[in-house]
Amino acid sequence: MTQLRKALAEPTRPRVFQAWPETRSESFPHSADQHVGRQIAMVRVQSDVSQAQLARSIGISFQQLQKYENARNRVSASMLYEISRSLDVPVSRFFDGLPGNDETSREASPLPVDERIEFIASAEGRRLIGGLMQLRPRVRGRVASLISALGEELALLDKNTERTDEPEPADRKTG
Repeated sequence: MTQLRKALAEPTRPRVFQAWPETRSESFPHSADQHVGRQIAMVRVQSDVSQAQLARSIGISFQQLQKYENARNRVSASMLYEISRSLDVPVSRFFDGLPGNDETSREASPLPVDERIEFIASAEGRRLIGGLMQLRPRVRGRVASLISALGEELALLDKNTERTDEPEPADRKTG
């Protein structure tokens, strides 16, 4: 029995490859899983579909869909297929823009990428929208106006800062 254990412990064939590098931590999702999750969220938001609606249409809980979108859980091929059918996009859409994915379908035109959509699909964006939705419509409108005014003020400050950072033209310098 001891010889059998020793024989099994020392394989005769050298190892050709490893599925994962040994330094890979299991606590971090793979970048491809993160990309696919973000794409699912972006397409869902662009399609004006809530997490609950999409989850219901593919037969999972909205919490499971959140895990897919945040790459806490990997999406199986069959589930990705169901998501693509429900959102009426080709499966390849979820891989658009993935580094090293040069063979994407040329027939499927990607949906426009908008940083606002990415924010809305992010955990921070969902938390903000969730909080806003708990407000009364009138208060929500006032908060939206406040945020808009803050954005305008910050843009004006940035514009003024850019002007003061520019060097004066040579003919205007006194010296």
